Amino acid sequence: MQINKPRVRQVEGYGLTTAQIFYRVPDHLELLQEFVWQEYDLFPDFPTLSRFLAFWEEKIEGPLHSVTVAHALLVRPKELSLLGASRRLN
Repeated sequence: MQINKPRVRQVEGYGLTTAQIFYRVPDHLELLQEFVWQEYDLFPDFPTLSRFLAFWEEKIEGPLHSVTVAHALLVRPKELSLLGASRRLN
């Protein structure tokens, strides 16, 4: 049985994180472009998003203008419970 990786991350405290990133167009710095990034990440430090933004600043020509972050913890520890038995349907 293969365990779904996003579900394991949810149990570990990860939640779906969405970042709305505005950056300046390299050839026309007065113009802003929007990029939406979404990944499972840990609140409140957001290590995955921090690595992505560091990569952006190092490798991408469009300078960052602003970043807005939304985070939803999809599974909380109090929502988990162990089953006393299991059944197989076949």
